[in-house]
Amino acid sequence: MEKLTIGQMARLNQVSEQTLRYYDKIKLLMPDTVDETNGYRYYSIGQSAYLDMIQYMKSLGMRLSDIKKQLELKDPSMIKSVLRKKSDQINTEIRALKQQQRAIERTLQCYQHYETSPPDGTIILEYIPERIIYCIDANINFYDYGIDVYEKMLRKLKESLISDNLPQIYFCNAGTILRQKKLQQHEFYSSEVFVVVDREFVADQLTSSIPENAYLCIYCDEFEKEKAYITRLLNKVEEEGYRIVGDYICEVIAEFPLLESKKRGMFFKLQIPIKFN
Repeated sequence: MEKLTIGQMARLNQVSEQTLRYYDKIKLLMPDTVDETNGYRYYSIGQSAYLDMIQYMKSLGMRLSDIKKQLELKDPSMIKSVLRKKSDQINTEIRALKQQQRAIERTLQCYQHYETSPPDGTIILEYIPERIIYCIDANINFYDYGIDVYEKMLRKLKESLISDNLPQIYFCNAGTILRQKKLQQHEFYSSEVFVVVDREFVADQLTSSIPENAYLCIYCDEFEKEKAYITRLLNKVEEEGYRIVGDYICEVIAEFPLLESKKRGMFFKLQIPIKFN
């Protein structure tokens, strides 16, 4: 039978000599013969079939240690078990990548929205589609305090996300809710914070929704202006004879960390759902 040097075997099977030496070292694929005088390794052409199987299993994502066991035991049930685990791992990775891709798309949309938004203080009427959200009640009215308490509320939101095993990519552009009854009474009380999530990736029991509707909106570039701008929205509702039909939403369009002032810079869209009388 023709003997192949390690170089010939490597070229014939389109692998590196280093790979063949490593397979020899871990006793996965050893040369057919070794010349005792010079230590040269020689392979037989028939070993190419064995190498093909190794490369195939490797392409399926199997570890070399598992491949070695399978080839030694010749047990199909073992390879089936390994491949099922690998399949589950791939599905998990695909899900994570899809979540990451959706988060990137949403962030790009937010920055596009920011770049095309009207100036601070502008009131406009917009139709906004349904939004799926993850929301918690932090049990503190942030309107009674400042940005520091808002940051503490966000810590609670982040802790809850982690507790519910949701990816941290959702911890971005957190908004707040002021319920309709308190809004109509001009009572500034909001303890609920939310982030937008994807319906297909988050269990229904963890989500709620902000309904699609026409919203009277005002754009705002400073946290401290919000209460005054809500009052402007309410005055506009009264002037136009609109009817409030849901909760007030403070949606963060974009965030810009202000390192000099050590605080979170945000651009908001403040929204009240309305109907026309």
